[in-house]
Amino acid sequence: MNRRHFLKTAGLGLGGLLVACNRGAKPDKPNIILCMADDQGWGDMGYYDHPVLKTPHFDAMASEALRFDRFYAAAPVCSPTRGSVMTGRHPNRFGCFKWGHTLRPQEITVAQALKAAGYVTGHFGKWHLGSVREGSPVNPGASGFDEWLSAPNFFENDPILCHNGKAVQLQGESSMVTVDAALEFIRRFSDDKRPFLAVVWFGSPHRPHEAFPAFQEMYSDQPRDMQHFYGEITAMDEAFGKLRNSLKELGIENNTLLWYCSDNGGLPNFGVTGGRGTKGDVYEGGLRVPALLQWPAKVKDHRVLELPCNTYDIYPTLLDIVGLEIPGQPPLDGISLLPLLQEKMNKRPSPMGFWNHPTRGIRTPSAEFMSDLLELQQKGLEIPRETLDLDAGEIEKSYPIDHFPGHSAWLDWPWKLHRIEEEDKTVTLELYDLENDPMEENDLSQIERDRTDDMLMRLTGWLESVVHSLNGKDYQI
Repeated sequence: MNRRHFLKTAGLGLGGLLVACNRGAKPDKPNIILCMADDQGWGDMGYYDHPVLKTPHFDAMASEALRFDRFYAAAPVCSPTRGSVMTGRHPNRFGCFKWGHTLRPQEITVAQALKAAGYVTGHFGKWHLGSVREGSPVNPGASGFDEWLSAPNFFENDPILCHNGKAVQLQGESSMVTVDAALEFIRRFSDDKRPFLAVVWFGSPHRPHEAFPAFQEMYSDQPRDMQHFYGEITAMDEAFGKLRNSLKELGIENNTLLWYCSDNGGLPNFGVTGGRGTKGDVYEGGLRVPALLQWPAKVKDHRVLELPCNTYDIYPTLLDIVGLEIPGQPPLDGISLLPLLQEKMNKRPSPMGFWNHPTRGIRTPSAEFMSDLLELQQKGLEIPRETLDLDAGEIEKSYPIDHFPGHSAWLDWPWKLHRIEEEDKTVTLELYDLENDPMEENDLSQIERDRTDDMLMRLTGWLESVVHSLNGKDYQI
């Protein structure tokens, strides 16, 4: 029996449980907007003194609000990181190993939690955590969103997106299409007594890069492929600026928490990374991402934050802000950053674990899938069941707890231990002092033997915990 089914059949309901735990919460809950780029590297921002790229709206927020200089994606690729935002958990806990893998319906999402606490919820843009079609157990609606205009993966200009399960053809630059949909939702509920959660996940700057002509022309002195790459980011900046300015126009900026980040490190041959490696790597270049946060009602001053933070911190932070506790909450990997926002945290209280499992990704071509859905709708034909991820909650494989294939890491600032297990179960360890060696070039594992052994013990314990979750132990109520 999965967790949602248990709560329902027990007559308790997730909403009832949460409301009971929320009686002491303050009535002035903030509106919440979570924005995420697709493949924007740590240094793909003008405010990091990029010599070419123009991002005036991101730059403005970076100079006025909170700028996270050491913010990490939970995984070095897209779907897993998005799953970490939804759950506060490392994505391997629910089998979201790579791109195209889904949430499990058993997971409690931030949208469900906030919805039960009185929020109206909407998702706009890239989903990539399962089907966006009607009837799927892992579409945005089944995952806690009252409304969604979403794509199964990244999308380009003039996209076909899914509105509450139905395909619709849209016109315009992809990032602006996403923001305009979110703003229609935000305007509708800006005067509502209920606060809102709007998740705005851009499809840019994922390859292939197809910048709108006006934005491509801004970089006409660059090679053609870079014109499109930079153009997509500047177009996304323009859309983000419209979103941010609209909050002022609507008079809701003060008590709206706006949080921006990317889903993984920069692209090979395109992006500027925050260290060694690129997208797909557990080294710093694959994990460090740009991140910004504003909440004028509570965060008054501009600050640049060096404390390590993670996308899986978003869920517990928001629940802490709203005053929610989840009975029977499955193990979280994230921590609440509310004390950091309140200037009461100067050191991360717990380390971060990473694990890039060798399981392959699953092809999810958004344009193809959405064109097929639109054609089926127009012909009045039934949607094939195999496109709905109906088996997303099935746990058919039991993973061993005595070996952990792939590349994992344990970050206890400033030390980062890498554990790399090959197919033949050979394990290589690497230890870096990130403060003095940000490019992870000087392996100290043989010099710092005691530290290496201690960190390996803690990493192994965390990996065992992740595998227990992966095998479904969290859902056995």
